[in-house]
Amino acid sequence: MAEPFTLYKLIILYMLEKVDFPLTNSQISEFILDKGYTTYFKLQRAIAELSESGFIREESTHSRTFYHLTEEGAETIQYFRNKISPAIQSDIDEFLKEKHYELKNEVSVKADYFPNGNMEYSVRCQVMENQFPLIDLTITVPSEAEAQTVANNWNKKNQEVYALIMQNLL
Repeated sequence: MAEPFTLYKLIILYMLEKVDFPLTNSQISEFILDKGYTTYFKLQRAIAELSESGFIREESTHSRTFYHLTEEGAETIQYFRNKISPAIQSDIDEFLKEKHYELKNEVSVKADYFPNGNMEYSVRCQVMENQFPLIDLTITVPSEAEAQTVANNWNKKNQEVYALIMQNLL
């Protein structure tokens, strides 16, 4: 088995290799911390080192960070997969199987905001499927507080909004 800190990195790479969508920090943390493999701070250091080394790619919004496996990360996990014990691989596979829909749904809904040139904020709301947007909506609001509210509400009510739009356009 790999050295403990190397093992944490391999677990992260293995998890990302097993899914066809990015994972959030909280999703990765949920598995590793619930299993008691390491502490939060060591896990964050492992994630940071994987990102700095180019094995994973970060995609950040105001509220979440998504992690994608890079080509270098995929090659690395293929080569070092045998350093993860079969028991840990089985635990990861079971976690991903049990939570697949929940994990995928959580990362398919995205909302981010940014200041635009008119002293207002643009809020970009998306629902993604297989890395393509089902809906990609940008709304302009007058303040950052309203931008945060729209982003938070999109995360809660995206299905209702999407259904309403489709009902009115079809």
